[in-house]
Amino acid sequence: MADKPSRGLVLYGEGLARLIGPAQTHLHGFASRASCSFLALHHPPPSENEETRLIREFAEILDSNEAYANTDVENTREEKLPFPTVAERFMGMKAAIITDDLSLKSFGGTLGFKVFNWNELTRDGDLASELLKLLGFEGGKTLETSMFDLIFVHIGAGVKTNGLKDIELSNKLVGDLSHVALSEPEVGSRLHMSVIMSYGAIVGDDDLKLSVFDNKLENGSEFSGVFPRQSYTMKGGKPRENVRNYCPMLLAQYQSAVTRMDTVESFSYRDFFENGGNLVIPADRFLHEVAFKLWKAPKYGA
Repeated sequence: MADKPSRGLVLYGEGLARLIGPAQTHLHGFASRASCSFLALHHPPPSENEETRLIREFAEILDSNEAYANTDVENTREEKLPFPTVAERFMGMKAAIITDDLSLKSFGGTLGFKVFNWNELTRDGDLASELLKLLGFEGGKTLETSMFDLIFVHIGAGVKTNGLKDIELSNKLVGDLSHVALSEPEVGSRLHMSVIMSYGAIVGDDDLKLSVFDNKLENGSEFSGVFPRQSYTMKGGKPRENVRNYCPMLLAQYQSAVTRMDTVESFSYRDFFENGGNLVIPADRFLHEVAFKLWKAPKYGA
């Protein structure tokens, strides 16, 4: 636990996990220094389309399923949800999201996020510096006050800026931010950085193989009948319903001298599964965990 509140940056590569390859060296390097795990999602409804999937999965990350359930995605601009803002839920936390997706901008705005378009932050070409300034980091120093405590950067498939597209943009941004965090100790000790990569829509049977538990261990052992439930399948002492045990989001988190380091060497499902240190947490607990690092919420979990 840090002796001062952190400031958080979340890079959300929505649907980009499938695009990660050997060329994404900055993502792999980040994972090798980070604490890596999975975020478990719920099963999608049968009639879900791409637009509603995007909002539903983002709502899970924000623990805002109630807000999503009461929202008609096509009419989010006109509806005011009976749901508290992020500042009301997390001790006045000031949060922003960078995205060009219209539905995501509307949903985020309804939840109290300050919304930025990509072109508002990329005019000078140095996106990493602009993001750090919004979090109160400038010239390798941490300012006493900042415009925001937490920033979400949404990069979906096809997003392009500064000549870079989706996964290349994500890789470059992670590299630029990591360089600052590693070379400027004052920034690295206060910047809590999370990189989430999701698989997007389920496209075939191969996705079922991306499981978050070991079938051999649970089903092939003489003790399988007494195998304990994993914590991500429980809530309030009762089993969670509709948990999807495959195709999770990949999560890597890093803050100098704060986050643990496991033995992961690459940003991949297989490496996270075999060598990640934090196993699986429900996606709707993610924001609570980050808010704790920002001193905006009580501790979640052990």
